[in-house]
Formats: sequence, structure tokens, C-alpha cells
Amino acid sequence: MSTENYYVPEQSRLPIFAAVSLFLLVMGASSTINNLGVEGSKSSYILYAGFASLIATLFFWFRKVVQEHLAGLDSAQLKKSYVYGMAWFIFSEVMFFAAFFGALFYVRSFAVPWLGGIGEKGSQIAAVDLWNGFEASWPLIATPDQNAAFAMADKSMAWPGWSNVLQWLPLWNTIVLLSSSVTVHIAHLGLKNGNRKKFNRWLGATVGLALIFVGLQAAEYYEAYAHYGLTLNSGIYGSTFFMLTGFHGFHVMMGGVMLSVMLCRSVFFNHFEDHDHFGFEAASWYWHFVDVVWVMLFLFVYIL
Repeated sequence: MSTENYYVPEQSRLPIFAAVSLFLLVMGASSTINNLGVEGSKSSYILYAGFASLIATLFFWFRKVVQEHLAGLDSAQLKKSYVYGMAWFIFSEVMFFAAFFGALFYVRSFAVPWLGGIGEKGSQIAAVDLWNGFEASWPLIATPDQNAAFAMADKSMAWPGWSNVLQWLPLWNTIVLLSSSVTVHIAHLGLKNGNRKKFNRWLGATVGLALIFVGLQAAEYYEAYAHYGLTLNSGIYGSTFFMLTGFHGFHVMMGGVMLSVMLCRSVFFNHFEDHDHFGFEAASWYWHFVDVVWVMLFLFVYIL
């Protein structure tokens, strides 16, 4: 029976650095959100430090993995572990977004109807006359509470009707992101067929579409803040809208960086072969995942 050598990497401090970086990133992000509008807050510095530390750690870690691969040290079993690792990473991201979609579902299907006097708990709330005259509707852009510590939005980002559909930025974002799934698939086909020019061309198009998406979302956020009065502090609708779309936008930027790195590796270093290119495959899997999440966002945040 034939056996295969299994390469065991040397001990490394990089996983510890990654864990510390993620801790700083999460603590900095949560503190920054909680301290929005608070003068003198230093939370953003923790966020930036976490970002910088994580980026540096991942750069050296992935560079080491690429060097090991180019040296022929990884075996079939080790490559299989990369597949499982990426699959579990995407699964963790699925659970991450599931929590936010679950919060949106709870608010829309239970909390808001209860405050409007609907259901058994709604009857109990109505009996104490908590918010007299409150109408349960979504998007929630009005509140009868005159002493609220936040300003509600003047207008939501929901479906504007067919007459204004061409000026609706979420529609163009959807077209751009779904098109990027097609272009990254065509790039993958080019690589598997040994056509590097086709691979580089279509992968470059995908990166360009990712940049367009981020630009359109920035324009949408400007429109929300400047013209609609919709901010992160605009009640539960503003919170859920910006948390879901904001985290998705961050993941788009992450995926765009991954694909940009793969493009640079191919253009400048001729990395990847038609039969061995898991680095690109992993990035493309993540990109398709980001697209699927956007479709769900488009349906449940903007349309329904």
C-alpha cells in the first residue's frame, strides 16, 4: 500500500496574533457603534488597531501558506483540510448573517405587531396604553413617543414603485453584484481551460464590479443620511438597515480584496494552474456567498 508524506508546518505565533487582532476588531467595532455621537471617544482607535493588526497577520500567514504550496510541501490530505477550513469559515459567516436576519424577522413579525396591539402580548401592551395610536407597519419611520432620544427618518429605502425604479440604487447594486457572479464564473472556466488571458480579463472585470458596488452603496448611504434623514440611530429600522447592509458591504470589500490578491498573483507571478488553483476557488466561493446574502437582503430589507 502506497503512503504519502504529510507536511506538518512549524510552530507559529500567527494564530495568537490573529485571535488578539479579532478581539481588538470586535471590541473596537462594538464600542465605536455604542459611542456614536459621543465627543472624545477613543473607540475608533481600537477599531483601527484591530484592522491593521489583522491585515498584517493575514498577509504574513497567507504568504507563508503560498510559499509552502509553491515549494511542493502540501499533500492531498493537507489540500483537503484547506477545503474543509474554507467551508467551515463560510458556514460561520452564514450563522453570522442568520443572527441579523433573525433579529429582523423577530422585530417585523413579533415586536412591532405587539406594540400595535396585535396578538395576545399586543393586547397586554395596549391595555397599559404604552403608545396610544401606534400603527404597526414596516418600514417603521414614525413613533408617537415625543420624548424619543433619536430622530426618525423622513423616508425609508424600501421599494419606490415602478415609476422611480430606474433611480433606485439598490436595484443597480443588485444588477452589478449578480453580474459579478457571472464574470467570476467565466474567469474560473477560463482558468480550468488553461486560458490565462481570459481568466485575468474576467477576474479583473469582477474586481471592477466589486468597486462599483461599494461606490453605489456609499452613494446610497449618503442619500439616506443627507436626504432621507435615515441614520443608524433612526429607531429599529435604521439600526437593522445599516447593520445588515453595512456588514454585507464590509464582506463585499473583503471578497473584493481576496479576488484582487488572486488577480495580482496571476498577472504578476503566473500563479495557479488549470488543475491546481484552490486559492482562487476559495475566494470565488466566498464571492458567490456574498452574492446570495445580497439577494436575501434585497428581498427582505428592500422589497418585502
